[in-house]
Amino acid sequence: MATTPPPFSRFEWIIAWRYLRARKAEGGVSVMTWISLIGITLAVFALIATLAVRSGFRSEFVGTILGANAHVTVYSYGEVNEAGVLDRSLKDYEALAETVAAVPGVTRAAPLVKGQVMANLRQRNAGVEVFGISAKDIQGIPGVAQSEESVGDLARFEDGIAIGSGVARELGVSVGDKIKLISPNGVKTAFGTSPRVNAYEVVYVFTAGRWDIDRTRVYLPFAEAQAFFNREGVADEIEVMVDNPENADALALAIQQAAGGTAGVWTWRDASGGFLRALEVEDNVMFIILSILVLIAAMNIVSGLIMLVKNKGRDIGILRTIGLSEGSIMRVFFICGAFTGVIGTLCGVVLGCLFALYIDPIFSFVNYVMGGGVWDPSIRGIYALPAELRLADVISATALSLGLSFFVTIFPARRAARLNPVEALRYE
Repeated sequence: MATTPPPFSRFEWIIAWRYLRARKAEGGVSVMTWISLIGITLAVFALIATLAVRSGFRSEFVGTILGANAHVTVYSYGEVNEAGVLDRSLKDYEALAETVAAVPGVTRAAPLVKGQVMANLRQRNAGVEVFGISAKDIQGIPGVAQSEESVGDLARFEDGIAIGSGVARELGVSVGDKIKLISPNGVKTAFGTSPRVNAYEVVYVFTAGRWDIDRTRVYLPFAEAQAFFNREGVADEIEVMVDNPENADALALAIQQAAGGTAGVWTWRDASGGFLRALEVEDNVMFIILSILVLIAAMNIVSGLIMLVKNKGRDIGILRTIGLSEGSIMRVFFICGAFTGVIGTLCGVVLGCLFALYIDPIFSFVNYVMGGGVWDPSIRGIYALPAELRLADVISATALSLGLSFFVTIFPARRAARLNPVEALRYE
């Protein structure tokens, strides 16, 4: 009694391989198959490259935010003072900072004094945002204290001022120079308020990684900032750092309860939530668009297989006559189509991974060919095009491409399996 061979037997692979190796003149693989192979390769490459840039951009953006900004900010809702003005300063800031720092998950709580002033050196001016902070607390800001491109000595912070590299370029400042800070809300005299002008030595220049921070951020010793902004005995807010920034929203309620009923909290997600949501929407749209490109490339497999089935009609009739089942014929042509999808997907994965791993030299070459200025940090916010290769992105792109390739291959393979052997051999 004859036994039925199992699915995807060795002879089915041999027949499919012979069809794939056959030349076009022999009724083998057509040019359309090579076009579909190249199309799938490019589509998968574009998908992985886009996913890598998307992941890298989000990581870089979030990293620079968390590296130089508070994870959670504690501020006061304010009280109306005797003059009828809403006063939002924190008077018991030291005790408040200690209370907030005791919340589980909080690593640091630092009082801040903030203000916007004009920085001046000789004939050059720049609008800057001054952060008054203690020498101890500034050491806990990764984007400042651990800046790889820093210049100067942060240990001398009490003797001067720390500025961003963008401010330094704007003013033409180097370590050791003295810059003037000019505040319109300065000294109160009998004739009104006159601008306050103080000169400070630049002891440290940092690069936080974001253009807007480096271009506007200036750090001043806390006590000096209080005197400069007429904030003696008070702070404007408490800068809170937590051990897991992604969990900042969950800690916000505990921090607010520790700070008291008159205090409010503002997390880094609240500050950048709009941009992150827009980035997420853009990511989803790009994934859908590129998935359609993969589908279009995979659809070319259908055209190639239909042409192959038409050319191999005589062979199909003979194979059916000698005893091959419809399932065997279907699997033979399924292997032919799936082979194109698998090879194209693998090539696309290799190219996409290489692009993500070597994006810096590739981008430098493109920038050189285009004559420079391809990436404007004042618009993008970061200094270079980032890419972060994630296993989940590679797996999702591979699964999408293989799934679509296998799915579209079923239809022409079924057509080959249902071909009537009598009709196939009638005119042979």
